[in-house]
Amino acid sequence: MPSELDSSGRTTAGLALPATLRTLAARGEPRRYRKGTLLISEGDRGDTLFIILSGRVKAFSIDARDREIIYAVHGPGEFFGEMSLDGGPRSASVVTLEPTECVVLTRQTLREHIAANPEFAFELLDGVIRRARQATQSTRAMALSGVYPRMVGLLEALSEPHADGTRHVRDRLTHRDIASRLGCSREMISRLLKDLEQGGYLVVEQNRVVIKRPLPQEW
Repeated sequence: MPSELDSSGRTTAGLALPATLRTLAARGEPRRYRKGTLLISEGDRGDTLFIILSGRVKAFSIDARDREIIYAVHGPGEFFGEMSLDGGPRSASVVTLEPTECVVLTRQTLREHIAANPEFAFELLDGVIRRARQATQSTRAMALSGVYPRMVGLLEALSEPHADGTRHVRDRLTHRDIASRLGCSREMISRLLKDLEQGGYLVVEQNRVVIKRPLPQEW
């Protein structure tokens, strides 16, 4: 398989990897996956780290009532799977959301890389701390905030401004996707989005949310 990084260290998505991550990626095995491929199963034991070159994946769990809880969506230039490098069970499942290309590395390869490039240990630690902080903030929001403020925060975090003054959510999100991220029912999200759409705050077309004007902080 040809290299998935060009001479400038750019991924197939055109994203330049940080130097330390690029050096690590050169040690791994490039792989391509179809949409819907389960890369990691929660509870399994594994010793592989994935660096995403193109495409997107989601980390999720299924609760006792078969409800999906989405922890994060990762894209090019990010890595995942580091939580099981201590030999413990996987803390979440990961599936591809679209055709995805990754570099896959073993724990032994990672150790060899850290021995040769000690600074990468700090980068890896930064990533773990950042995700732990995000998990803490998400848990706090779920415990202390209502569904509506959390939904507004999610839509604003995932949206980008356009020249016409609107904001477009980058990902195509179904009502179920939003509910899974917020830990609530799909019916509640459908009702809130419908109310906001009727109020002229946003429109939803083919699972694409376009925010037409600033969303009210309370509803």
